[in-house]
Amino acid sequence: MKSILKTLAIVMTLAFTAVSCSSDDDNKGGNNSRDVKYEITGNFSGQIDAVYMESGNAAQSVDITKLPWTKEFTASANTVGAGVQASGHGGVVDQTLTVKIYVGGKVEQETTAKAKADGTIVAIPGNFIFPQ
Repeated sequence: MKSILKTLAIVMTLAFTAVSCSSDDDNKGGNNSRDVKYEITGNFSGQIDAVYMESGNAAQSVDITKLPWTKEFTASANTVGAGVQASGHGGVVDQTLTVKIYVGGKVEQETTAKAKADGTIVAIPGNFIFPQ
């Protein structure tokens, strides 16, 4: 499971790098706040791990022992965007995880995932790229 999290962290970092080179039109006129909150909720009963981007584009991973889980920070000026994903194993089919990214108090990305028959779950809401 730890190797999967490392792979996901690398993929997430590469995604930020690729997206940061695209057009700035994605968030024009949008949210200029740098206050970020990640939130994971649901009824998944297995082991949950999260990988998220923090200020300065640093990827972090954490074992989540209790839901709901939140992480809040103010992104530095050099932070490209915000992203979080959750994965787990040992759950029960159809249990859920909802993952949200708030920027400036507004939900910018959100997804809900259901556990598969083997008790695994992956929830990736997408990324928020800060306007430049």
